[in-house]
Amino acid sequence: MTQDLFVVGTSHHVAPLDIREKLAVPPSRMNEELASVSKLAGCEELIVVSTCNRVEYYGIASDPSHAAELIKGKLQASLGKADASVLYHHWGTNAVRHLFRVSASLDSMVVGEPQILGQVKEAFRLAEQAKQVGSILHRSFTRSFTVAKRIRTETKIASGSVSISSVACELANKIFGRLEGRKTLLLGAGEMGEAAAKALSGTGTILRVLNRSPDKAERIAQQCGGESRPYDTLPDELASAEVVIVSTGSSDFVITKPLMKKVLRARRRRPIFLIDIAVPRNVDPSVGKMENVFLYDVDDLQQVAAINLAARRGAIDEAETAIEAEVQSFDEWRRAQRVKPTILALRNHIEEIIQSEIDRTEARMSNLPEEDRQRLRAMGKAIMNKLLHGPVQELKQAALDDESTGVVNIARRLFHLEGSTLTPGDQPGESSESSDANANKERETA
Repeated sequence: MTQDLFVVGTSHHVAPLDIREKLAVPPSRMNEELASVSKLAGCEELIVVSTCNRVEYYGIASDPSHAAELIKGKLQASLGKADASVLYHHWGTNAVRHLFRVSASLDSMVVGEPQILGQVKEAFRLAEQAKQVGSILHRSFTRSFTVAKRIRTETKIASGSVSISSVACELANKIFGRLEGRKTLLLGAGEMGEAAAKALSGTGTILRVLNRSPDKAERIAQQCGGESRPYDTLPDELASAEVVIVSTGSSDFVITKPLMKKVLRARRRRPIFLIDIAVPRNVDPSVGKMENVFLYDVDDLQQVAAINLAARRGAIDEAETAIEAEVQSFDEWRRAQRVKPTILALRNHIEEIIQSEIDRTEARMSNLPEEDRQRLRAMGKAIMNKLLHGPVQELKQAALDDESTGVVNIARRLFHLEGSTLTPGDQPGESSESSDANANKERETA
């Protein structure tokens, strides 16, 4: 098979939270994961996107179907006896479409939420840092960023509550009717926590912010009209709060059953609502079974998110149309890469022949004025471009028609290019640097 893009993973659409937690890859383990999976599946390029709602592996391989199956096998082993249907894979055009929809938040639990684009960009940055990004994934991901920006600018997809954090705050509002005068504790001051604080700032709630980094807690509290508290006051703050929104970077539970037993004694049977928007979860699920504790996680927010989704249906349809146009454009570029090495090899071959003949002619005409020498070289270049125009156009059209392998083999045999034929999996790729360096040559040939 031809070297191509594929994606393997799972998301909130098919997998519950407890399964997504098992597959989540924290930033501290990303380098190790990229290296081991790339080696396992024979990937030339690899990016892992791991968020609260999805874990996805985007790769480039000569046999994308086989690479996808190897990664699925690894993920299945991590899941144990879980149903394999929670894992999906796409390749080629479908993988490109999926990436564009993910970056543009069309595949998110809360369609239109802005956080996913930042998370995809961070995954791209970590993979670049690990030297796992080549020309195809670089082009794919950077194009997806442009597509996402275009959709947010040209449609109303971002209107309303468009983040997990804002939906969590909306749920809190629904629970109490209104939050004005109610005590809300925000535990965590990362990106999700900051978004939650902003969503809470106009509700009139009495906001307290706790974080292991007191400077972050203070900054967010000041921005949103709340107050920061030292992290070690967590038991006291839990005892007085009515709503607690939790989103820390911890991979362990920060609100445990023993802690809540003490808190509930201090609360004297007053109910408490905990909304855990972290993945992995920050609140022990068994806490939700305790008397007077009402625990919600990210999967419980889907009903609220669905109401917001209906309100933006028109914008979503516009965005889907834009995605299809962008996918088609990208697909044409992707297909053209299959014949680009042959076009460049052909051009270099003809250029060497013509230049050799020009050099021989100039050697015999030592008294030829420089002006005439320049005319001779210009004539050689013009002959080369005219000779190559037809073959290059045929190669490009063959790529669009999915007939590139046969046409490439014929061209290489006819012109005695290095490596007389190519099998579908042998077509050479380029680094992003060589692609840029040769772009002008190809334009001249066309």
